[in-house]
Amino acid sequence: MTNDTHQVHVLSHPLVQHKLTLMRQKDRSTSSFRRLLGEIGMLMAYEVTREMPTQLIEIETPLATMRSPVIEGRKTVFVAILRAGTGFLDGMLEVIPGARVGHVGLYRDPKTLVAVEYYFKMPHGMHERDAIVLDPMLATGNSAVAAVDRLKETKPRSIRFVCLLAAPEGIKNFHAHHPEVPIYTAAIDERLNDHGYIVPGLGDAGDRIFGTK
Repeated sequence: MTNDTHQVHVLSHPLVQHKLTLMRQKDRSTSSFRRLLGEIGMLMAYEVTREMPTQLIEIETPLATMRSPVIEGRKTVFVAILRAGTGFLDGMLEVIPGARVGHVGLYRDPKTLVAVEYYFKMPHGMHERDAIVLDPMLATGNSAVAAVDRLKETKPRSIRFVCLLAAPEGIKNFHAHHPEVPIYTAAIDERLNDHGYIVPGLGDAGDRIFGTK
């Protein structure tokens, strides 16, 4: 399902939705949550890369020589927003193992909810690369906005943002700053609570991935 006005793509595939339901359950173990996130990352990677450009190369099958398409994996950069974004990364890399990886370190000030950067590292030659930004939760949107602000300084060829869950407030905030960047998510939840958490959501993604509740 796509909302073209705001470039929001909700990935409604039954397998994605099934795994998301399991991840939402509060008694789900850390190891199970982590495994499901890797699996859902792989499934979402298929959809996010649907429009990825290919080039023809010459190969030999057992019967003939032919020209056949391949993707330019090395032109793709997964940009993980630390720390929870790394949980998405393994599944994505299973699908595109040749991709480069960048990292943006951000933490959310608990009083102001403003994103504060502490780390930024990207591959060289970003102007030739397609960036896919990974963060499981698009809540207030402040971290996503700050990450893409910084990423744009490297002038990548294109940018897409991928999350597991999004709040309407986060989508609105993100597209107020970056209207041309498409969002890919498995679900748009109801709202944010007073602490900036997505409701009904699945809790703190980082805590559930790394077992730091």
